[in-house]
Amino acid sequence: MSTPPDRRSRKRLATREAISDVATRLFVERGFDKVTIDEIAAAADVGRMTVFNHFPRKEDLFFDRDGEVRALLREAILQRQAGSAPLEALRRHAHQLIAQKSPLVEFSKDSRDFVAAIAASEALKARTRAIRDEFAQVVAQALADSVQRQANDSEAQLAANLLLATWATALIHAHQLFRTTRKAKAAEAAFLALIDRGHDGLQAALAGTPYV
Repeated sequence: MSTPPDRRSRKRLATREAISDVATRLFVERGFDKVTIDEIAAAADVGRMTVFNHFPRKEDLFFDRDGEVRALLREAILQRQAGSAPLEALRRHAHQLIAQKSPLVEFSKDSRDFVAAIAASEALKARTRAIRDEFAQVVAQALADSVQRQANDSEAQLAANLLLATWATALIHAHQLFRTTRKAKAAEAAFLALIDRGHDGLQAALAGTPYV
């Protein structure tokens, strides 16, 4: 996340990050459902309303990089290199994230604990499903915008939903592999292999459209 230029915004961002860090630690230690907003506020040394000013829902404290992922998806499509098809740009971006060791695609003890916390909470599992649907809409909108089509373009909707299914499947499989082997490189390779296979399917499904 980039650093804001003005002091007030930097202070706000620092407060948000401090609250998020405290919340994440408590969620991992005790489980999402067992931690209250009041406990998070006390541990972060801020007021209850300060927490809600930064995170309207408790689930937002857990998925605090949601907005960053949305921006990343749009940027990968709309700011792609000239001559690169939108879906191919997303496939390449997955490889770039792994090469750059992005925390958004990480297979480590921290990510293992993160995934375990989701699996232990019905609220987090429900929010995960909702976020996936929201990401699909972000991708569909960006795809349509990238080729000057209407936002409700059916082919953009199809592409977005197939793409999110591919990425979700690849992430789940890679996290499972890391949990059993503790080998990050193997998990990364498995993730990218499924991304590439899924995008081969996307190429076939969207053949003849401006998205491939």
